[in-house]
Amino acid sequence: MLMYKEISEIKMHSQITYMFGEGFLGTRAPFFMDLVTLIVAFLPFLVAGAISFARNKHYKIHSYLQIFIFAFSVIVLFYFEYGVRVVGGFDSFMKESHVSHDYAMFVLIFHIAISLVTIIIWAIAIFMAKKLLQLGKHRIVGLFTFAGVVLTSLTGIWVYFLMFVY
Repeated sequence: MLMYKEISEIKMHSQITYMFGEGFLGTRAPFFMDLVTLIVAFLPFLVAGAISFARNKHYKIHSYLQIFIFAFSVIVLFYFEYGVRVVGGFDSFMKESHVSHDYAMFVLIFHIAISLVTIIIWAIAIFMAKKLLQLGKHRIVGLFTFAGVVLTSLTGIWVYFLMFVY
């Protein structure tokens, strides 16, 4: 007879195995990597949509959308990190790649640097919005955030291609 702990481990295992199954983009990537890449690819469009509400003076909708998109992005980041750690990290993904490990590592570090700066600036834009508006700086911080989101998306897709396409 199975004990409660064994049953919960089996349930947990069956609930997360989908993450590591075959992806849906037709590459070597597991499902979770395809899903995260798809979300990252659409992220600039979601943020641009939220910005359009501010441009049309619908500031409350803009605010709620930015908070939602930011929170969703952080959740996706944790989902991504969990998947990467379980699989064994960057090196395990690079085993089947035909790209130079050093080159891919350089691109990955570049992507991580842009991503970290972007998430910090984005958090400042959201959590200090009132203060930045009073100082007349919110728009410029928002533009830097948007540029960072676009660069994060592009470099993230670049890393995906290096690991799973080439």
